[in-house]
Amino acid sequence: MIRLRRDAVTNSPAGRLVQDPLGALTLGWRLAIHLLLAHLIAVAGTALAVTALALTVRELIRRWRQQRLADGARMVHIQVPPQVAEPAAAVFWANLIGLLRPRLKRWLFGQPHLAFEYLWDGPQLHIRLWVPGVVPTALIARAIEAAWPAARTTITAPTPPFPDHAMATGGVLRLARADHHPIATTHAEDPIRPLLGAGTGIGPSQTALMQILVRPVTGRRLRRAHRAAAHLRGATQPTPVGRLLDLLTPGTTPTRPTGIVTHPERAGEIRAILDKAAAPRFAVAIRYAAATSFTTDLAASRAWVRGRAHALAAAFAVFSGRNHFTRHRLPHPAHALTERRMGHGDLLSIGELAAIAHLPYDPAVPGLARAGANSIPPPPQVAAGGHSCKLLGDADAGPARPIALRLADARQHLHVLGATGAGKSTLLAHLILADASAGRAAVVIDPRGDLINDLLDRLPETAATRVWLIDPDTTPPPALGVLTGPDAHLASDNLVGIFRRIFTDSWGPRTDDILRSAVLTLQRTAGATLADVPRLLTDETYRARATRRLTDDILTGFWTWYSGLSPEARANVIGPVMNKLRAFLLRPFVRAVVGTPGPGLNMPRLLDHGGLLLVRVPKGTLGDDTARLLGSFVVAKVWETITARAHQPETRRRDAALVIDEAHSFLNLPHGIEEMLAEARAYRLSVTLAHQNLAQFPPGMRDAVATNARNKVIFAVSPHDARDLAPLTRPNLTEHDLTNLAAYQAATRLITANSETPAFTLTTRPLPAPAPDRAELCRNAARTNAATTHRPPPLHDPRHPSPDETETASHQTASGGPGPGDEPPSAQPPA
Repeated sequence: MIRLRRDAVTNSPAGRLVQDPLGALTLGWRLAIHLLLAHLIAVAGTALAVTALALTVRELIRRWRQQRLADGARMVHIQVPPQVAEPAAAVFWANLIGLLRPRLKRWLFGQPHLAFEYLWDGPQLHIRLWVPGVVPTALIARAIEAAWPAARTTITAPTPPFPDHAMATGGVLRLARADHHPIATTHAEDPIRPLLGAGTGIGPSQTALMQILVRPVTGRRLRRAHRAAAHLRGATQPTPVGRLLDLLTPGTTPTRPTGIVTHPERAGEIRAILDKAAAPRFAVAIRYAAATSFTTDLAASRAWVRGRAHALAAAFAVFSGRNHFTRHRLPHPAHALTERRMGHGDLLSIGELAAIAHLPYDPAVPGLARAGANSIPPPPQVAAGGHSCKLLGDADAGPARPIALRLADARQHLHVLGATGAGKSTLLAHLILADASAGRAAVVIDPRGDLINDLLDRLPETAATRVWLIDPDTTPPPALGVLTGPDAHLASDNLVGIFRRIFTDSWGPRTDDILRSAVLTLQRTAGATLADVPRLLTDETYRARATRRLTDDILTGFWTWYSGLSPEARANVIGPVMNKLRAFLLRPFVRAVVGTPGPGLNMPRLLDHGGLLLVRVPKGTLGDDTARLLGSFVVAKVWETITARAHQPETRRRDAALVIDEAHSFLNLPHGIEEMLAEARAYRLSVTLAHQNLAQFPPGMRDAVATNARNKVIFAVSPHDARDLAPLTRPNLTEHDLTNLAAYQAATRLITANSETPAFTLTTRPLPAPAPDRAELCRNAARTNAATTHRPPPLHDPRHPSPDETETASHQTASGGPGPGDEPPSAQPPA
């Protein structure tokens, strides 16, 4: 019984396999061959069917996955900053490792890839990133701006890189050795400089594209590098059959390396492989193509695309190291690069990928448009709007939000600086419209006229009745009593000081004395205006009546000296005053403003009750000096009115605004602008000063504005001004940023709760559409308001003397009083 059982075990397949393993395997192999031959047709058919089905399913899945990527794909255009840090590209690609999906999603949907592209469309170079629809585009844009903070991104729908029916030639770059061997990544210069050079000289009908498809990888492909390094060390990895035999016939000692290889280059190669394997890696497919739509000369076009494609491929020779790229043929290159379908790809580390796909380091690259200014989000304490705020614009970085200036902070005054066309007028218009809508008073001085015209088209209808307009195109203008005011001496000081500042080169002490005495005298004369100064100086009869009731000894002494001059001497001393006043008063519009008797514009009421005084003094119409004088008189009237608020309780002082465009032309008060800005805040007057460049202000005025106009809005300025302004905006914004601000983009530093905010950027909003007939409504209301400032001359106006007065004056002359022909005893005024 035992013998029969032993024989059964010995004759079983397992027994034969143990006693004679080689014989048993040979017998099994022969049996399998016999069965295969017996059923060859059936097996072959089944195998072919299964293979065809598998390939079909694989292709359908591949197309379905590619379609998912293409649906909703976007193109992120990158505007390169002026300075690019070399480590930034590695930071960017390391950030994109986060695109890795969980294993189940990768198995079902595949791993999405990106396409980093250098595209030459004619002479222009575009650097862009194609993002599939399954990847959030905003995530990629934020990653770009995080790696290159000064870069700008624009997101658009992808378009074909090559024209239809263009002649194209291209290829694929693959690693020559196994992809665990690294390429060269250390270069003294920008490694893509040869590539950028290969793209220069491309004409309008020509296109070139270097496309780098990138996909993060993990798992089995990454472990091959360690097996390769082990193999180079001399260790052998067992095959599957070897593992099976080791299980069936285990030996007494484990497998050991067959020997240690001591080749001098082997150690460095192992170290390079392990260094590359230690970092995250991407699967990378590199494609290139050149195309032209100019096919009239086929031979020349074919030669050009081949030569340009060869130059693009040759540019990657700079990466040759322990591994290098080789060219391979690519059928239908234009279609392949447009479709952006990625296959297997070579493995590259983050450092290798950053070396071939980055923003250019060189500051000047032919055809590449650099990014403008850096965009900085506003700090959270900046106001976002409200009734007690003035809108400045919108944030152009960070969360979308309005930017506004609180009313209390606006009293710290606003300095607006920027070149023509940068957006200053748009900002000023928004500030004024905010005041008009809130019922606050505003005085606006515009030396060009466009700002006032824009405001008239857009003012709220409810504000039309509060409009006062000084405009050569609108008659009659309101009378501006430049000789009157709460403080007569302050009014005369301002008027004379304005003339002195504007005509500095031809103004002396005697001219100053004559005009001041004339003004002080006319202030004591009923119905007199600035237009009466020439008459006072030249008309003996009028002067006698105007000076008859003077009680000021010094003023009387001046006229005694003046009357004692000979006609020739008198004409000589008054010449500087007369020629300036005559040039100013010869214009009927100017005489209507400053030479019309009447109560004049009630500036205190205007500022206290939400009035809007729009002063349009275009220099092209009035002349430079006349526009400066008239605008400066308005500034003086506002200042005289505001200083009179010192007698009011602070709670009764209503907020008002003075907005001056081209401010350097109108800041001509005799006292410094520093005093005006410092005191205006207490009287609740917000002053906005706008101009083009710092050189327009003399040094003292520039320092005063820099110190006291604490809110800063800076549009694009010259490099010289940027150097002076950069200390105000650093570290957030540099000189380059200030000179490269886009149109309607501004660098801003505001005062919030009496503290300065860090610099940030904003963009101004477009003005609202003009309201139909709104300008005409406002002009008609302004005419009605202006009519109230005029009145007929008084019954006993000195310019219309009664017969008794004429007789009295004649009697004074006949009885020894000063007459027109008397010679003075001295040509000098009394001390």
